[in-house]
Amino acid sequence: MPGLLIDIVGWISALLVLAGYILVSAGKLTGQSRAFQGMNVAGAGGFVLYAGWHQTWPTMALNAIWCVIGIFTLFKIASRSR
Repeated sequence: MPGLLIDIVGWISALLVLAGYILVSAGKLTGQSRAFQGMNVAGAGGFVLYAGWHQTWPTMALNAIWCVIGIFTLFKIASRSR
């Protein structure tokens, strides 16, 4: 059962990252929007769990960095809106 849950997390993560990319490419969101960055943070965070479970360390490292960049960007966006 845990493996199934991890696979579901992986698919949801993929959908979040893909949806964010589609929305930015279609001009519905910008790269500096909270929604886009939030989708990337959630997607990358889910991929960290997924990749860790499957012990795919390069993928885990990439997504951990991606997640940190997104969190940093969300803080920048929040500080600008104050």
